[in-house]
Amino acid sequence: MNHLPDALYTPEQVRELDRRAIEAHGIPGRVLMARAGRSAWRLLRRRFPGARRLMVLCGGGNNGGDGYVMARLAADAGFAVELCAFADPAGLSGDARTAADEALARITPMDFSPERLDSADLVVDALLGTGLDRPVAGAMAEAIDAVNARPCPVVAVDVPSGLNARTGQVMGVAMRAALTPTFIGLKQGLFTGDAADCVGEVVFDDLQVPYAVHDAMPPSARLLPREALSAALPRRPRTAHKGDFGHVLVIGGDHGMGGAVRIAGEAAARCGAGLTSVATRPAHVAALLSARPELMVRGVEAAGDLATPLARADVLALGPGLGQAEWGRALFEAVRDGDRPMVVDADGLNWLAQSPARRDDWVLTPHPGEAARLLDSDVADINYDRFAAVTAIARQYGGVAVLKGAGTLISDGRDCRVCTEGNPGMASGGMGDALTGLIAGFRAQGFDALTAACLGVQVHARAADRAAVDGERGLLAGDLLDMLRGVVNP
Repeated sequence: MNHLPDALYTPEQVRELDRRAIEAHGIPGRVLMARAGRSAWRLLRRRFPGARRLMVLCGGGNNGGDGYVMARLAADAGFAVELCAFADPAGLSGDARTAADEALARITPMDFSPERLDSADLVVDALLGTGLDRPVAGAMAEAIDAVNARPCPVVAVDVPSGLNARTGQVMGVAMRAALTPTFIGLKQGLFTGDAADCVGEVVFDDLQVPYAVHDAMPPSARLLPREALSAALPRRPRTAHKGDFGHVLVIGGDHGMGGAVRIAGEAAARCGAGLTSVATRPAHVAALLSARPELMVRGVEAAGDLATPLARADVLALGPGLGQAEWGRALFEAVRDGDRPMVVDADGLNWLAQSPARRDDWVLTPHPGEAARLLDSDVADINYDRFAAVTAIARQYGGVAVLKGAGTLISDGRDCRVCTEGNPGMASGGMGDALTGLIAGFRAQGFDALTAACLGVQVHARAADRAAVDGERGLLAGDLLDMLRGVVNP
């Protein structure tokens, strides 16, 4: 994506920002609408210079008004414009009615027909705005399906129609845009969940509203800025030694799952932990030492065998390959209430869901299925509102929660961060183990839990993006590990 501000807002907050611009700073609503339409039109011209035949789909409200502004500008520029109104223009009011009247003085509207798309170079989607709160149905749903079935690129004004701008969930059906120009404030739903398949490139324009409009309006969430790694990971002091960077202990790897702790351990070491140990089944010790001799590996048959490695560790990574048998349960219970900060993932989270506890010094890293178990819910509810889910986990269990997926969310129950880096190649076994090790490794180096989680998520995603240069399909966690050293030395 292009450079974006990091502040995100709910649709309700953006409407309040819009109101402040109009009422407190004297910017007429028609001026803001004209600026939005003109901004989107200019962006369309830059990104799609060869497009000359446009189909503009307009709904009601201000989103439709933005579409009418674009249709008029296109007609004024000599473009062929087919304007399809999905709400009676006569029923519009205020600024949207004015914009519609100006466009319809130049363009005769027509009924939408899927066949008309065959002659369009580009579709402008101004059907539904940020206020959508129920599934799309009827003629609009049919039109969205028809547009999505064709290769014609789509420019979605402010938000792709059908995408919930607060949650990032598709409301039945949603437009798949190539470009989404958005205004006044970035909507949080454009950056997580289903949004990844809908928004294309997001471009922001504040429409020249004064900075004071955003004063006293705390963002609902923030994007992780791309430059965050450079700021947090400067060159190390020349006098540094391994004792300065902490000791991570990875606990897990039941029979047949030794690879999970190897990946987590190597990730912790690769992100800069001074020492990394692994406590796992004795049968895995030789293989782990052979594959990664820098790891210190201890075989544990029972929870009592953890005493020595626990005494040396600064941070625990609990869960990779832990399993759901008695061995895993015993190890989980042995460390759950201890005094070491920890990162909990995989079967560690499954055991936690069965035996809930609360701590302020841990990081929990569930995918939606694990999140559903933690909240005694189901995956559909988690995906319905990922922001609410990650906040609920952090508030119920304490510490920091990381809800993995497209647009990973990180929350301490108060502040929420969103990572837009990463790719679908990360949907493969072992990726979560690598993230667990990374967060533990940063925690061992002295970062607080929220910062360590943010760094781990961003490093994980960026390394995966580098590893996916040759293709996303077939990307393995081991490929990501090979990229880590370059990413953590920005």
